[in-house]
Amino acid sequence: MSAAPVIAAVDGSADSLRALDWALDAARRRAAPLRVVHVRQYAAWGQADVLVAGPPEAEGDPVLDEVRDRIPDRAAEPPLEYVALEGVPGAVLPELGADAQLLVLGSRGRGGFASLLLGSNGLAVARDADCPVVVVPRPGREVHGEGAAEPGPRVVVGLHADSPDDGVLAFAFAEAALRDARLQVIAAYPWPVQTWSAPGQLVPPPVDQDAVADETRALADGFLASHRERHPRVRADAEALPGDAAGHLVAASRDADLVVVGRHRRRLLAPARMMGSVTQAVLLHAASPVAVVPPAPSRE
Repeated sequence: MSAAPVIAAVDGSADSLRALDWALDAARRRAAPLRVVHVRQYAAWGQADVLVAGPPEAEGDPVLDEVRDRIPDRAAEPPLEYVALEGVPGAVLPELGADAQLLVLGSRGRGGFASLLLGSNGLAVARDADCPVVVVPRPGREVHGEGAAEPGPRVVVGLHADSPDDGVLAFAFAEAALRDARLQVIAAYPWPVQTWSAPGQLVPPPVDQDAVADETRALADGFLASHRERHPRVRADAEALPGDAAGHLVAASRDADLVVVGRHRRRLLAPARMMGSVTQAVLLHAASPVAVVPPAPSRE
């Protein structure tokens, strides 16, 4: 059985061509075919979710022709497939994740408001696709904070110590192994801790921040143990940091190869797919590509 493809969504914009380059490299690393998809918004009103594809249309698509010119040396590339579809990209692209191992797109496409940091299609695909989605940002994003002092290839992953997601960690370890990169695991804990007391009651003793950090780090190391066993060549450094998880992940994105975050699991009272505030903030502000990993199907 052939490997599931890596899908690159293109629309002729500079952002999508950067995403194409990232997807091409990802397909090479995975020894997977690359499927280049252009969703054209030419469908009749009220039929935006209809998929129309075929070799004649793909051959006559100027956006896909531009991609063919951009990848001239076929011998050095993974197997390539070009697909033209019609519809609204934010509705069509997530459906393609059902048989893909990765879906890659740029942070902005053609049209929309240039001042926005992330387009509506990127948000919709990252929220709704069944496979991991990588959003490649425009170069030159400025992030605050020191980032990582140690040079070299690096993948960053956020870990929620209260409810870790094995799928997110598995993806991050696998990606670090493919890139021969260090894995920086960021486990943020709330600080300062809020304490409340009714009038006349004794105020509880202050919380020892070092103890909280040590406990968070110990929890993180416990969650990482099985993944370290499966990937003994991946160096995974767990960091317990106080305060805003999104801020720490964005700061760590400076010079990183990839930041990996999870998507919210479905809840009984909120069955729709959602992205948490941390994931959305990282997508909006990270300087590196961001991978949004859906929860395991059994947990949805």
